[in-house]
Amino acid sequence: MSESAAEHPGVPDGLERLWTPHRMVYIGGQDKPADSTAASCPFCTIPARDDADALIVARGSVAYVVLNLYPYNSGHLLVCPYRHVADYTELTPAEVAEVAELTRTAMRVVREVSAPHGFNLGMNQGEVAGAGIAAHLHQHVVPRWAGDANFLPVVAQTKALPQLLSQTRDLLAAAWPAPTPNDTEE
Repeated sequence: MSESAAEHPGVPDGLERLWTPHRMVYIGGQDKPADSTAASCPFCTIPARDDADALIVARGSVAYVVLNLYPYNSGHLLVCPYRHVADYTELTPAEVAEVAELTRTAMRVVREVSAPHGFNLGMNQGEVAGAGIAAHLHQHVVPRWAGDANFLPVVAQTKALPQLLSQTRDLLAAAWPAPTPNDTEE
């Protein structure tokens, strides 16, 4: 920090700042369950509340759509199965289908309302993968606009990739299940 900026708070130092104080409660653990049981899970208790109070946008038969309390962008939605399940592979076929259809509808609606340039869609599976509430699966639907980005490419002009793309491709291709005879029939 330059001497003048250190001596005189508020003096421009050449850095632009994006203040997001609302995220401090998330970082501090507020609204995160103390354990992984359905009784303490916000994604299990939200559906019992009033839609407006709980920020529920839409309800399906096995899943629902709710605004993220700690959004990355305006319109950041979560698509959650009602059932307390942590892993995508544990979803029933009906849950998979409805989470997918609610995600598609969420994208259409956000496009109509906010005209984003694109979306990030994703599920963080496990705490190590970034899941804030790892015990209850939820699909993120994050609208994106030109010029918004996460900090690493913006600050460091860097993307962290721990493996060459060719190595990743080889590993995935080797592990990918071979098609069954039914998969190739039409």
